[in-house]
Amino acid sequence: MSMEAGLHGKALLGRGDAQQPKTGIVHLGPGAFFRAFNAVYTQEAMQAKGGDWGICAVSLRSPDIRDKLAPQGFAYTSVTLAPKGAENAVISVITDVLVAPENPAQVLAAMAGPGIRIVSMTITEKGYCHSPATGELRLDHPDIMHDLAHPDAPRSAPGFLVRALAARRAKGVAPFTVLSCDNLPDNGRLTRRVVLAFAQAADPELAAWIAAECRFPATMVDRITPATTAADIAALAQSAGYIDRACVMYEPFRQWVIEDDFVGAARPYWEAGGAQFVRDVAAFETMKLRCLNGTHSTLAYLGYLAGYETIAETVADPAFARLIERLWETEIVPTVPPPEGEDLPAYCAALLARYRNPSIRHRTWQIAMDGSQKLPQRLLSTVADNLRAGRPVPLLALAVAGWMRYVGGMDEMGRAIDVKDPMAERLRAASDSGSTAEEKVAALLALRDVFEPALADDLRFSTAVVAAYVALVANGARAVVAAA
Repeated sequence: MSMEAGLHGKALLGRGDAQQPKTGIVHLGPGAFFRAFNAVYTQEAMQAKGGDWGICAVSLRSPDIRDKLAPQGFAYTSVTLAPKGAENAVISVITDVLVAPENPAQVLAAMAGPGIRIVSMTITEKGYCHSPATGELRLDHPDIMHDLAHPDAPRSAPGFLVRALAARRAKGVAPFTVLSCDNLPDNGRLTRRVVLAFAQAADPELAAWIAAECRFPATMVDRITPATTAADIAALAQSAGYIDRACVMYEPFRQWVIEDDFVGAARPYWEAGGAQFVRDVAAFETMKLRCLNGTHSTLAYLGYLAGYETIAETVADPAFARLIERLWETEIVPTVPPPEGEDLPAYCAALLARYRNPSIRHRTWQIAMDGSQKLPQRLLSTVADNLRAGRPVPLLALAVAGWMRYVGGMDEMGRAIDVKDPMAERLRAASDSGSTAEEKVAALLALRDVFEPALADDLRFSTAVVAAYVALVANGARAVVAAA
């Protein structure tokens, strides 16, 4: 109630005299990261070099973002949370927000429009409807089954992409570039694989056209974006004098590495904001997924279990800071080929400084979401590379054991954990099926959607995970991290 009181009598943010650009991009997934990243880069690109690159954003699930942005003319405030204080900018590059479940035909019409050159996506790992362990489209996924049966009313991103591309082909319009901006290894190739698998199941001739004509560049994206709180909205209202319920908060750092492979070379001048266009994104992607996302997940599970609410609080504990420094040095960096122009120890030192930024309240619970989808690329591929090289993985095994303890659904004080994960019920059932640590770990390792058989069956790994799990139950996360 007191938060709303701080908003009393203030007007909503509006577009002012900011001219609405023509739309050239449809973006699936208009969450905080998109508004803190893609939209900011695109506005800077248009300020530098012009072009019709307005963004029509599409929510595949809820009307929440549309309902916040529409009364503001789709403008919103981006707030850079620098250690020395916040800096605000109004972003006015969004031209509309469509809500797919309300009107899928309207979304398809927008995507099929000849002015659209790019469809970009921040739909999180689970939005690809694939098996994280294999990278293949799940044809048994309920949304995929629905979309194949009801092509004019899709629910999934693959369903919308393929149906919109079919409409363009039928009208003799060139395809758009499909630009994944999610934290997935080789996200361009993965996106191409799930789109072609869907298209093959729907219409093999269409699949052949997409394979020949469409482009799926890989990207690496990086900017820490905590969830906006009521307190953030009230603080902005006090400092800026207007209400903006769609404002986004983020750290000063950002990095966008993009494979320069677009249909007809049509794209915004994202270089204006510092985007790097390269021939091969893979090394940058591996560096980020393992060094940043891998330690972020480690801190999320073990930090949550130790009672810490945010990443900054977690690494303020010297034991946790030492844990990730050792994790980088002994188990992560040895598996990462250095990207051109990058110094890996310096990159990791900069990561720790970013984690320590007291202005960023990135909640451990937020990062812990959807772990079943994230674990294979953030931690398990690093584990596999170490084992192939004959190196032990005690700290990575501790991170995996932390995840297993977390998805069991009960914290160290016996309180329920609100586990947000598409596999939450299966994970809880697997954990509950065992009465001992060994049985619980074995049941979770048997989940083939997460763990490849070769890894799950490797005694060096399973034994280390069981030992870490036993220690977490006996001593608690804080003590185990200090000992590690």
